[in-house]
Amino acid sequence: MTIERSEPSTTADERTMLEGWLNYHRNTLAWKCEGLTDEQLRTTPVEPSTLSLMGLVRHMAEVERGWFRKVMADEQADPIYFTEEDPDGDFHTTGTDTWAEAHATWRAEIAAADANAARFALDDHSLGKHRRTGERFNLRWIYTHMIEEYARHNGHADLLRERIDGSTGD
Repeated sequence: MTIERSEPSTTADERTMLEGWLNYHRNTLAWKCEGLTDEQLRTTPVEPSTLSLMGLVRHMAEVERGWFRKVMADEQADPIYFTEEDPDGDFHTTGTDTWAEAHATWRAEIAAADANAARFALDDHSLGKHRRTGERFNLRWIYTHMIEEYARHNGHADLLRERIDGSTGD
């Protein structure tokens, strides 16, 4: 499958632009993973970091779930990959973890996130609260935070991909 990325409109309304940039960055992460084997996606090529491309995708599934399901919609959604014993479990892949599972889980969380976001206006406050701070957030803040989160991790993905097979790109 070839990942299609297109930059958002330069003249769109605010919500369309925020959603466009979030989807652009989601697609960028998928693009960085495209064409690699499970083994390559689990590789942690930038020592001493334990980051892998599959770990980043699993992490973003958790982040999508946390912000759009738990905080925005106040859904009861257990962690997918991490536990109290292993709070970074999303990053800790094993030889049995597969791209098919990680990708399907991430895409399912994106679909749930988009469905939940569609129920709210940009200025609507979240139904749930942040697990550590107890704060509520409006959807605009969550969109902005998610764009930042993906952009930061896409920078990591650039370095990982280059170390895996030499591929570079924006």
